[in-house]
This record gives sequence, structure tokens and C-alpha cells, in this order.
Amino acid sequence: MRSPSEVGAEAVPLVRRLPADTFWPQSRRRFVLIAAILASALGFIDGSILAIATPAIRVDLGASFAEAQWISNAYALTLSALILVGGAAGDRFGLRHAFVAGIALFIAASLACAVAPNPPMLIAFRAIQGIGAAIMVPGSLAIIAKAYPKKERGRAIGIWAAASALTTALGPVLGGVVLSAFGDGVWRVIFAVNLPLGLVSIYLLLAKVPADAPTEKRSLDLGGAALATLAFGALAYGLTSMSAEGEGQMSGPSIAAGAVLLIVFIVFERRRREPMIDLSLFRVGAFAGANVATFFLYFALSANLFYLPMLLIAGWGLSAAEVGFIFLPLSVLIALLSGPVGQWSDRIGPRFPIASGSLVVAVAFAGLALLAYAGIHSFWWGVFPLMALMGLGMALVVSPLSTAVMTAVEDKDTGAASGINNAVSRIGGLIAVAAMGSLAAWVYAAVLNSGAASGIPGFGEPAPDVDAARLAASDAAFAAVALVTALLCLLSAIVAWTTVSGERLPWPRGSEAPQR
Repeated sequence: MRSPSEVGAEAVPLVRRLPADTFWPQSRRRFVLIAAILASALGFIDGSILAIATPAIRVDLGASFAEAQWISNAYALTLSALILVGGAAGDRFGLRHAFVAGIALFIAASLACAVAPNPPMLIAFRAIQGIGAAIMVPGSLAIIAKAYPKKERGRAIGIWAAASALTTALGPVLGGVVLSAFGDGVWRVIFAVNLPLGLVSIYLLLAKVPADAPTEKRSLDLGGAALATLAFGALAYGLTSMSAEGEGQMSGPSIAAGAVLLIVFIVFERRRREPMIDLSLFRVGAFAGANVATFFLYFALSANLFYLPMLLIAGWGLSAAEVGFIFLPLSVLIALLSGPVGQWSDRIGPRFPIASGSLVVAVAFAGLALLAYAGIHSFWWGVFPLMALMGLGMALVVSPLSTAVMTAVEDKDTGAASGINNAVSRIGGLIAVAAMGSLAAWVYAAVLNSGAASGIPGFGEPAPDVDAARLAASDAAFAAVALVTALLCLLSAIVAWTTVSGERLPWPRGSEAPQR
């Protein structure tokens, strides 16, 4: 039961600016938490439903395969390249101001996506949406940490994580039902629904939460951000153009330009006083190994979650409502098991959970490759159980991988280490969609142009009609993607086993880590 003074205080918005080292009043903290949950839901729902909606977008806008890749990659490019600058913006301008700006830009770009008349415009608006997300995503957890003292922070983050897992799980299911019920054109509603969620979040932040003072006057590494965007953009364009008709001649020069720009970026960061990425952290073997394992694992995850829905909907002819359920095991198992797995990791060290989880994911993706290779079109008895197995593997990895990254560096560097690991996972997804698209397109064309699917188990005799030939080619293309990603997950397990610490944490879970 709250006192009358507390109720009265909530009725008057606070306009004073809080000092950097002061937590927000207790009566205001729940508004911060609700706003953070709503803002996180924007990104999670958008990302997970888009994979289900991609076939509908292609049909409605007449998008090519390469354009479909860029509808995903434009967002991933700006988000991954700018997320560290977005995190620094909260320190520079104040968390509330930066968070509100990120949400506002995200929902404005979402509305533009909802009315995009053609693929190029949608790609451009998706890139702007990624800029908003780069400010919004790191602000979500940071503002919770600002609002709650340490003794209350764990519970608040747990509520945030559970709500995020719920939206991630239910988003594709509900989106698939809507797409199946109302047709291809309804994909625009997926972007438009960001408006009410974003406006409620902004209202709570501006009307119920006081402004906070900047914590430090650090400079924003805009030069490094621009170089990273150009470098990864050139690499992604080069890899994507390998599968695009008439653009194959640009792949070599684009990849070479991306490689050169990446070297320039590294040199630039090494010479800056306040770099976007502290490259010295990669001298720590455990930190470097954990990030290599992260790249391989999230490369594999992103490739399968992007291309599998396309195969199931456009190839196998399943409804979007059915396909939406493939994301459910991943979200549910991570939500249910991350806490217990984290405690287990603290007792035995993160090495075994990461390596064993990566192996489980590898087995799941190898199973998907076998299903497609053999032409076994069973969703509920084939694909869904394997996606549940993949969810189990990821649940074994997620929490220990964060632990491995954070414990590999000094306490003062944990924020930077977490940000770098977040960016690495997103860069892995960006490169995966581009590179695996070229592989899928090459295999598809090779099988289709052969005029038959003979010699491939499960395909049997030459295809009797064009549709059967295309289905066989689609199966073969996805089988190649799934097999490559299974091998990368195996590499992730090997890297984790050889580089990540196998020692238990030197302090009990729930207590503060000793100062090093």
C-alpha cells in the first residue's frame, strides 16, 4: 500500500535533472521498466516477424532474392555498425534523452517502411530503422541499470528478459496468423504496430521519468562508425551481388574494398584516444575466443532463421501461421533455462556449457540439412523437433557465453566487452544472410539447370514438371546452407573448448565479484 505522498508525487511529472550518480525515485522505476519492455518489444517483434513476412513482401512488392536479402541486411548493417556509438550517446547526452531519440527515430522509420512503395525505398527505410535501433537497444538495459540499485536490479532485468522472451516467442506466431488470414499485403501492419508501442514508451519516459545528467563528456566515434558501416556494407554488398543477376562482376571489387576499409577501420581505431572498439581487449585469448565462437554461432543461427521460413512458405507451401511456430522453442527454452544454466555455468565454468550447446545446435542444423537433402517435407515431425533441439542448444550457450565474455576482462572493461560481443553477434548475422544467400542461389541454379535431381538421395528420377524441379532445387539450396552452418557450430564448439575458461567463478552467484 502506497502512502498518499507517493501517489501525489506520481501525479506531477518530475522535470528536474538528476545527478549522474543518483537512482530514479522508487515510485518512478516501474515506468522505466515498462518503457524499456515496450521499446525492446519493438526490435524483437520486428526482427522475428520479418523472417515470416519476407515471402509476402517479395510477392507484394515484386522484390528479387537479392533485394529480400537487403531488406534484412540494411537494418542489420546500421545496427551492428552503430550500436557501440549508440551506447556512448547515452553517456554523452543522458540516458533518457538518447533512449527517447532512438525510439522516435525507430517508429518514424517503421511508419515509412509500412508505406514503402517499392523494394529500394523499403531497404532505405530499414537502414534508418537500424540507426534508431542502435540507439534504442543499448539504452533499454542501461536505463534499467540507471533506475534500479544493484540489490533490485537483478529482479528488474529478470522481468525485462521474461517479457522480451514472451514477445519474441509470440510475435512470429501472431504475425503468421495475421499473414495467413489477411493475405500478403498485410505485412505493412507489422511495421505500423510499432507506432502505438513506441508512443506509449515515449510518453512514459517524458511524463513519468526525470531527465538524468550525462555521466561523462566522451566523444562519439562517428569516424569509426562511418568506416565500419562502409566496410561491412561493402562486404555484404559483394557477397549479396554474387547471387544477383547482372551484378556478379561487382562482387570481387566490393569484397576487396570492404577488406581494405576494414583494415583502415582497425588502424583508425588503434590511433583514437576514445575508440568505438577497444581492440586491446582482443589480446585476451579467452575474450577473443568467446567472440569467435559468438560469430560462428550467430552466423549459423541467423542464416537458418532467415532462409528456413522462405523454404517452408515458398517451397513447401506451408502457411505463415504454421511457420511462425518455428521460433517458439528457441524463445521459450532460452527463457526457461537461461537462469538454471547460468547457475550451472558458475559452478563448473562456461567452457562445457558453451561447447556442448554449440554441438547440440550443430546436430539440429545437420538434421535440417538431412531433411531437405532427402526431400522429407515433414514440419511437425521433422522441422519443429529439430528447431526445439536447436533452442535447447542455444539455451545452453546464451548465458554462459555472456559470462565468458564478461569474466575474460577486467571489471572496468565489462561494459565495453558486452557491447563488442553484441556487435559481433549482429555482424555475424549480417554476413550470414549475404554469404549464405549466394551459396543458396548457386546451388539452386546448379540443380535447376541440371534438368534433373538425379544423384541426390531423395530426389529420385528427373523431375516430371517445373514445380517439382524448383522444389528439388530449393531443398538442395537450403540443405547446403544448413550443412555449412552445422560445420560452423562445430567450429564454435572447438574454439570455445580450446579458449574459454573451464574454471568456476571465484564468487557465489548473486554476490558482487571481487575487485581485480
